[in-house]
This record gives sequence, structure tokens and C-alpha cells, in this order.
Amino acid sequence: MSVYHTPVMFGETLDALVKNPSGIYADVTFGGGGHTAGILSRLNEDGHVIAFDRDADAIKNSIDDKRLTLVRGDFRFIRNFILQIAHEREDLRERLEDGLDGILADLGVSSHQFDTADRGFSFRYDAPLDMRMNQEGGQTAADVVNEYPQDDLERIFRIYGEVENSGKVAALVASARANARIETTGDLDKAIAPVLPKFAEHKYLAKVYQALRIEVNHEMRSLEKFLEGAPATLKEGGLLAVITYHSLEDRMVKNFIKCGRIDGKENKDMFGVVIAPLEAVNRKPVTPEEDEIASNTRARSAKLRVARKKAQNGGR
Repeated sequence: MSVYHTPVMFGETLDALVKNPSGIYADVTFGGGGHTAGILSRLNEDGHVIAFDRDADAIKNSIDDKRLTLVRGDFRFIRNFILQIAHEREDLRERLEDGLDGILADLGVSSHQFDTADRGFSFRYDAPLDMRMNQEGGQTAADVVNEYPQDDLERIFRIYGEVENSGKVAALVASARANARIETTGDLDKAIAPVLPKFAEHKYLAKVYQALRIEVNHEMRSLEKFLEGAPATLKEGGLLAVITYHSLEDRMVKNFIKCGRIDGKENKDMFGVVIAPLEAVNRKPVTPEEDEIASNTRARSAKLRVARKKAQNGGR
């Protein structure tokens, strides 16, 4: 496995997802390629993996295997990418038209992104406030903290980070930027220092940084569009495995599996059956074993949910 990123629940994920050694699978969060390599190891010569990542650093980890197609792009467009590949790859076209055997999404930030100072994802380093997964365009975290209205900052901290005293944090940011632009992680940490709880500074900062990262990368919107597109790319009986790291994204995944909507609102047919394209394989999420958490603290909050695409008639 690549040192770029240590895959969480590696064996559990592969066991749950890879059921057909001749199948076609998608890993929509390629990262260091660890999960992709694991899937490939369980496939025979007829198997294939289509992997995605929007981070140029991740694409550099490409695996030399003819059974791999690696695409740089946002997983929210999974349906379009699969259709494009089917159009371009005659050898895969007919099989892709039938649908994928499985899709894996390992959400959140890679170890490499956290540990590379100039990416600005971590408060452990004094670095430019960037946080973009695709560094070739779009707003940075510095743009957000310096240009968003105070009310919007409060909303972001409250909803995306579940930050206590989010209003106070937003006010401190607004006050600091009035004197000088907040350019670095150190600038941000200094600005909100008065509200940081003693003996829990790191935990509090992690929530603030999570909120900004989610906003910068439009993570909730990407996840929503991905969940809407994933069932259309799966064959009947195909599997979707999603690893989440915080309650907001886990709730979205859980709701979508349950009723086909991220808000959890159920639509029922005339028989009172909930209309949803997927059905849960594991009623409760799989979580890491204690020894994995001990060796990889980033696994601490991880949850794995697995769902299967229903037959078109809903199994009736």
C-alpha cells in the first residue's frame, strides 16, 4: 500500500465490495491508490477498475496495470465519466452498458493532503490557507475567511463543522480581517485564539478547519450528486461502499441508502413501499477495530456503509 495514504478498513471494504473477480469496479477516490490496488489484486485478467480523483498529486500515483483506467475528475460526475469511457473504449463498452459491479468512495482528505504543509489542510503547520483538492482553480480557504459575509461564516462553522460558539468564531474572523487579510493557517489560529477551549484546542481547530475545507471543495454538493448518479451506473445487484468520517456526510449516505434522498424524506409507491434504488447490506455501519485505530488515528471516526442496487421492480 502506498505511504501517500493508508486506506481505512482495507480488508473489510474489499470483502464487502469485490464479489465478482471478472467484474468492473469504480474507485471514485483514488488517493494513493491503496484501495484500487486491493481491488485489482482480487480481480482476474478480465476484471477492470475505473478510478477517479480531482487532485493532481493523487493522479501521479497511477498504477501500471492494463486493467486500470484512471481519470482526473470530480466523482460527482461519475455517470458522465462512465458514459464517456463506454463511448471511447470499445473493449469495455458492452460491459459498461450493463453497469458496474461495484463502486467505492472513501470520503474526506488523504494523509498526503493533511501532511503536506503548503496544501493548508492542517493547523499543525503555518502555511497558506489553501485547502483546495484541485489546486488549479476555485476559491481558497483564505478567500472564504476574508470575503464571505460574517453570517455566512457562522453558518459554515455551525453546519459543516458543528463548531461550538460558531457566531463568536465568525465575529473574531471578521474583526481580524478588518485589520489585515488572513493569509495563513497561523493567521487564522491567532484570530480565533480567544475562543479556543483550554486543553481542547486541537479538537476545536479540527472542526473549524473541517468546515472551511468542506466549503472550499463543495464536498456536500459533490457527495449529493455522486449519490444520485451512482445507482444509475451500477448493474442490478451491484454494490456501493462508502466510507465516511463525520456525521454530516454519514447522515447523507445513510438517508440516501434508506430512501433515495439525502434529506431522509420517504417517497412511497401505492403499496406503501419506500421508493429507493438501493438497499442496505449492513444495517449498522462497519467501524475500525481498536488495533487499526491505534495504528492510524485518522480511522477513529470512520464508518463503512454498503448498499446493493435493487432490481428495477424493487424486488416485488
